[in-house]
Parts: sequence; C-alpha cells; structure tokens
Amino acid sequence: MSSSDDDSQQRFALGFLFALIALVISVVVGTVVVKRLGAKAPVQPAAVAASNAPAAPAVAVEEDIASVRVENGVVKFYFATAKAELAAGANEALADVVKGVAEGKKAVVSGFHDATGDAALNAELAKQRAFAVRDALKALGIAEDKVELKKPEETTATGTNAEARRVEVTLGAL
Repeated sequence: MSSSDDDSQQRFALGFLFALIALVISVVVGTVVVKRLGAKAPVQPAAVAASNAPAAPAVAVEEDIASVRVENGVVKFYFATAKAELAAGANEALADVVKGVAEGKKAVVSGFHDATGDAALNAELAKQRAFAVRDALKALGIAEDKVELKKPEETTATGTNAEARRVEVTLGAL
C-alpha cells in the first residue's frame, strides 16, 4: 500500500468525522432554536377562541396565578395550585357584597376544586380557600352569622383546572 492511499483514507476519515460533528451541532442548535421560537409563538387565548360563540365570553384564567373577578354580581376568586391565598384586589371586589349584606342579605360562599389529585385533599383545600374568603369578609366588617359557607364541590368549570380552583361569593336572602 502506498503512502498516498493512506493519506487519502485519512483525509476521507477526517472529512467524514468533521461532517458528522457538523451534523450533530446543527441538530442541537436547530432543536434549541425551535424550542425557543416555539415558546414565544403566540397562543390564541380561550376568550378569543370563544368570542364567536353566542354564549357569554369565556374568562381566561391563568393556570397558576391567583386572581379575582366580578361577573354578573358574582365575585369569583381563582387560586394558584395548592394555595389558599387571595389575590390582590379582594376587598374592592367584595364591596358590593358588603353593601348587600348591610342592606339585609347574606353572603353565600361556595368553594370548588378541580378533579386532579386526591379528592379528600382537594376538598380540604377548597374549604381553606372558602375560609380565606370568609375571613376577608369578616375583616370588612361582616358578622360571621351573615356568611353562609357551602360544602366544597368538585368541578371542571369550563374545562380547565385553573377555572375549577375557585370560590364564588353571591348574595342570598337571610
């Protein structure tokens, strides 16, 4: 075998090795780019997707952030996973409830929980969330006998766990 044959084989092996390394690097870089661009891709919110429906527009609830909303006179507190802390703005959202109780009505507090995980633990957490809302009402001057706590219910709301993790406050007759 001549030395030129050995040189050719070495060059071929080195070329093949460099091509293989370049292929691996491009696959890794491509994967990273796709993941980063995929994470930044706009997602159509549920409220926009449901806007064509004749029913009331859906409320987009972020998966793991506590929030509070007032819809048709119902105060809805949404909770982060495994948490019972009220969102900022709770007192302002409860202003109409406080006014209604002062006018002779009672505050009805209903807890809900999602269907994932242990049902007994979920029910207990829903109860703790309802207690947190009751305590907020008491802090706003509502007597405990003017607050009715309902047994926690399992629900999937409109389909997401974030919407199911909630407490609703309505006004009822004494």
